[in-house]
Amino acid sequence: QVQLVESGGGLVQAGGSLKLSCVASGGTFSNYAMGWFRQAPGKERAFVATINWSGISGYYADFVKGRFTISRDNAKNTVYLQMNNLKPEDTAVYSCAAILSKAKNPPMHEYDYWGQGTQVTVSS
Repeated sequence: QVQLVESGGGLVQAGGSLKLSCVASGGTFSNYAMGWFRQAPGKERAFVATINWSGISGYYADFVKGRFTISRDNAKNTVYLQMNNLKPEDTAVYSCAAILSKAKNPPMHEYDYWGQGTQVTVSS
């Protein structure tokens, strides 16, 4: 059983930056691809970014390309999401998830473990 705990959310003005972290425990972190997802009020959960087990390959939703960067440190059992040039429409609860898969961009419903999420609020 893998436990995931996110941190780093908060309130930021439009154009600002935040870096989210997700620490994993209870499993072999490097076995898992990791993803970030978000859910805005009144909307369904949406894919943001994913990274493979080694950290070499990342894949992004179109609406964050060029602004967000996913990375991981397997020695620290941690995946990160660097978010730059934030917009009010980025306001959401951001959650990380883990999956035992080598697929480039696994479907959201196939992720095995989920964190509780961290709130990101971007003011205009």
